Amino acid sequence: MPLEKGGGKKGVMAFQFKQPENMQEALALLAEYGDEAKIIAGGSALVLMLQQKLLDPKILISLNRVAELDYERDDSQGLHLGAMVGLSHLEKSTRIKDEYRGLALACGEVGNIRVRNQATLGGNLAEADYASDPPAMLLALDASVSATGPKGRRDIPISEFFLGFYTTALEPDEILTGISIPPLPHGGRSTYLKFRSRSSEDRPLVGVAAAAAFDDQVCRELRLAVGAACETPQRIADLEDLARGESLSEELITEIAEGYANNIETLDDLRGSAWYRKQMIRVNVTRTLRQISAPPLEKGSEVRDGNW
Repeated sequence: MPLEKGGGKKGVMAFQFKQPENMQEALALLAEYGDEAKIIAGGSALVLMLQQKLLDPKILISLNRVAELDYERDDSQGLHLGAMVGLSHLEKSTRIKDEYRGLALACGEVGNIRVRNQATLGGNLAEADYASDPPAMLLALDASVSATGPKGRRDIPISEFFLGFYTTALEPDEILTGISIPPLPHGGRSTYLKFRSRSSEDRPLVGVAAAAAFDDQVCRELRLAVGAACETPQRIADLEDLARGESLSEELITEIAEGYANNIETLDDLRGSAWYRKQMIRVNVTRTLRQISAPPLEKGSEVRDGNW
């Protein structure tokens, strides 16, 4: 159906809104219209860009009717999510909160309830907005994304997916179709901590995500990702390795937090300076590591935020 944008006769522009019923139709439309087309999932970000005239597509290809992209299943390889799974669902899902609590926390921090009810995980990742919450958590969870195009499907580690500001490894003729997260090992925990510089702001100045496995209080594995402070989410393997085989003492936590603050190239924007972001990385990495190293409460007790 034609949609109009602009005010008045002068400058009114129309674009077509296509609603394919399956991936085959969606890929055919993308191949037919090429650069004139834009994929739309939940639309929570894309509609704003259209309103602000940052984009001017001739065709919008909606994935809303592509039922094969809306799924949640698990197997021995971990958790598998369709690109059209909503952030609100992930925030509230009992299974996600029980097994991948950090993901539920990160999805629950995006925007506000109206945004989360509309936004999808695939759309969030495909936008590649540096000031978003799920990307850092998925990096800490060692996730991968599936992209489907004319040549078939390929899997891309999340560590290779974000290339820069609003730029991903997706090819122009590909659609992001799924996200896979490997199972956390026995004794695994995950958490996400968001820091805002202004109480009225719903976008993070710094986001810190952690996934770790413990035997008693000895850390067997740590994955720690920082997002929103830099162009793409960052992990620093050498600093993660410091925790292996150790208890997360205050001295070790301080060393890791200092290392992340000193080694991540932070950015300036309206939410904060590069210098301030470095200070907040130090503070929030410290808080995140303290939180994830705390023993989980017994089942049936009140759940401590960030652990299970």
